[in-house]
Amino acid sequence: MKNFVVKTIANAGALAVAIWLIGNITLEGGSTGRKALTLILVALIFGLVNSVVKPVVQLLTFPLFILTLGLITLVVNALMLLLTSWLADVVDLSFHVEGFWTAVLGGLIISVVSWALNVVLPDEN
Repeated sequence: MKNFVVKTIANAGALAVAIWLIGNITLEGGSTGRKALTLILVALIFGLVNSVVKPVVQLLTFPLFILTLGLITLVVNALMLLLTSWLADVVDLSFHVEGFWTAVLGGLIISVVSWALNVVLPDEN
């Protein structure tokens, strides 16, 4: 359970950095508390997408992974971010990613920040 909480916090932090750095990734809401709650809920959706959908997509794109020497991972991460944005819209959360190239850059930032946060934060079960 603690590992799940740590990964959710890392995802929320990585999403917050992407929102802060990229103008076309937006998180709207009223107060700071409302934005924080929305960010945590979006991080939960992002974690769910990455744990359920991403392995299937990676398996299907494995030949492209070999062919592009791993660069297809950027596209897969972008698609996962766009799917998260769409699902957030479906459940009426105010998180939006504007366009594919924004998602590619956002996915890159989220990957780097999430990796760094997972290195720093404790990883106990």
